[in-house]
Amino acid sequence: MSSSSKHLVYSFIGHLLIPFIISKFRNSVSEIRNIKDAVEFAFSFRALGVKIKPMQVEYEITKFLEIVAELRPKAVLEIGTANGGTLFLFTRVADPEAKIISIDLPGGPFGGGYPKWKIPLYKSFEQKGQKIYLLRKNSHNPKTLDEVKGILGDEKLDLLFIDADHTYEGVRKDFEMYAPLVRKGGIVAFHDICEHPSETGCEVNKFWNEIKQRYKYVEIVEDWRQNWAGIGVIYV
Repeated sequence: MSSSSKHLVYSFIGHLLIPFIISKFRNSVSEIRNIKDAVEFAFSFRALGVKIKPMQVEYEITKFLEIVAELRPKAVLEIGTANGGTLFLFTRVADPEAKIISIDLPGGPFGGGYPKWKIPLYKSFEQKGQKIYLLRKNSHNPKTLDEVKGILGDEKLDLLFIDADHTYEGVRKDFEMYAPLVRKGGIVAFHDICEHPSETGCEVNKFWNEIKQRYKYVEIVEDWRQNWAGIGVIYV
């Protein structure tokens, strides 16, 4: 079977199964009472082989969510959707009427690119009153920036979370394009600030070490020797 045929079969099966996956998600999510519960749920949820496990260190994402919860953001932009786990967690700590935008490049590197059939699952993360916008586009395209501005209208972002193109130029471009949309007093966070093995192509640490000199910042790292992950937060 060719790769294109396998993709069609996978997509067909996904569309058939997604209602059952969403049903299990909704039945399970009602038991969440706090950040600890939400993190445990995101890392453990599994339905018919589908997971939403965040590409995060549990300790780090928990501490970061505690910061975000204090902010109670009404407007969030995540660049890099991946498995949807971090997106789900943002819905748990955002304002009840928050706009949450998530950009992801179909077929992108660094874990990017989710199939279309997962869109209803990711949309089901919304809490009552919240609105999730899923943009399966290149964050570096000026048209994507225009679309984000259109969604926000007169609002400014409270939180920008950058976790997509991990090259130096890629993360720099995401910051330069979208950080101006963040309100004064809001935060910009970067994932993967720890130094990674060179063969991974991850250079977030290089940009982070430059940009943090210009702002008040916090580094959330379980172990600086872990060779991946790490969250850097700047206050703008």
